[in-house]
This record gives sequence, C-alpha cells and structure tokens, in this order.
Amino acid sequence: MADKKILDNIKKLREITGVGFSDCKAAITETNGDLEKSIEYLRKKGIAKASKKMSRVAADGLILVNEKDGNISAIEINSETDFVAKNKDFVSFCKDVAEINFKNQGDLDKLSKSKMKNDKTVEENLITLISKIGEKITIRRSKFFNKEGKNFFYVHNSTEKNIGKVISIVKLTGQNKLDIDNVGAKLAMHIAAQSPIAINQDEINKNILDKELEIIKEELKNSGKKDDMIDKIASGKIKKFISENTLLDQSWIMDTKITVKQFLKQFSKNGEIKVADFIRFKVGEGI
Repeated sequence: MADKKILDNIKKLREITGVGFSDCKAAITETNGDLEKSIEYLRKKGIAKASKKMSRVAADGLILVNEKDGNISAIEINSETDFVAKNKDFVSFCKDVAEINFKNQGDLDKLSKSKMKNDKTVEENLITLISKIGEKITIRRSKFFNKEGKNFFYVHNSTEKNIGKVISIVKLTGQNKLDIDNVGAKLAMHIAAQSPIAINQDEINKNILDKELEIIKEELKNSGKKDDMIDKIASGKIKKFISENTLLDQSWIMDTKITVKQFLKQFSKNGEIKVADFIRFKVGEGI
C-alpha cells in the first residue's frame, strides 16, 4: 500500500514538472511525499523542467464567496488565463473548494489536506486538474468572517452568483441593526470601487508608509526641489496618500463632499457604527 502511494506521488510529480522518474523518486523520498516540497527540491537541484508549469504566472482565476448563518468566507483561486477561469472543470473545482474552505473557516493548511467528494484531498485534486488543463493553478488566499457583528459583501461583475473577479467584505458593529443594514451593502460597494488598504492610519503597515515616503522624496529630489522644501512637500503628499487609502478618510463614493467616516456618523444616532474589519480581493492583484 505504501509503495503504491509513493508511485502515485511520483506520477503526479512527473505530470506537474515534466522531470524524469528517478529524479522525482529522489524528491518524493527526500520530502516524505510532500508534493509542494518536492517541486521546491527539484528546482533547488537546478533541474530546469521542474518549473515547467509551477514557475509560470497564474494571475487570472476566480474569487468565490460563501455565506451561511451570518458567517462569510472568500477564497481566490488562480489560473494563468481567463480561458481556463471559464473552464467547467476549473469552475466546478473552485466551487467545491470554496465550500470546504467555508467549513474550515478559511484555514488554507487544513483546506489542502481536506477530502473532496472523490475521497481525494484538495491538494491531490489540484495536481490532477493542473495535469488535465495544462496551466498552473494555485489556491492563493482566503479570509473568514464570523457572525460577530454583521457582515456584508459585494461581488463586482459576477460571472455567476457569488463568483467574480473583485469581491469585498466588510464587518460592521453597532447597536442599531436597521442603521447597519442601511449602510453595509453600500460600504461593501465603496470598498470594491475605491480599494482602501486599511481602516485608518493606525492600521496601515509602517513599511508601506516608509516605502511611499521614500518614493515621494526621491521623486521630489529628481525633480530638482531643494532639500528644505522636500520634507514639507513630502509631508503633504503622505497625508494625501493616507486619506486616499484609508477607508474612513476616503471620500464617500456616493457623495464626494463627505468622507466615509462622516457618512457612517449620519447613521450613528442610535449608537456608533464601527468598521471592525474588511477585505478587498481582486484576482491576480499583486502577483
């Protein structure tokens, strides 16, 4: 039984990498059957064919949302081309994986080891699908929102229900359910359109701000600005960057004369409405 499993893993590794039997066997033995580590092992050994599919860029694909009893999960699964993103086998795989992901509350490590309907793991089915379709396919990222507070989501240009290329989810907290319902769906749409990177300034990763400031100062220096002016101008530009990229400070998409913070305040007469968390996933963004 153990020998059959080893042979199956060698076969799968050969299908995905194009590398010969003996090299694949050595990789499988060295990594105790871990396919992803086996691919890394072959690449580190300098076997060029090991990156046959896995080194290509998978920047297309789908994002799927699952919702039940107030809980919501989102998952991005990538392919190399939009053609494959529309392939019925790929879409079917994505739907099944999204359901399992919801049950695992967005834990991708658990997901890869979870069994699918054919009694094979997600990881095994993924490799079979790659072999069949001939493109790199990756399960990139996921997020789970529990039902504490209230969650709202929006799918932009959906290909079918709860499936699309851009999705946003926002979690709101507050005392008045009616007020929250009035703003939740609209705020999810705003997030999809305006792509904030944080709720407020305190939540922006310091490395992002430092990098942006470095770029701003370098641009000013290259444009011939004097040193005594660079800091002053850079300070103004970084404030603008923060206001344009933090959700609460952004101009409200439906009335640009006010900020999102001011919009929420309009509905907070019966208790403050707060943004507890949000995400915006766009297929392939940052790859």
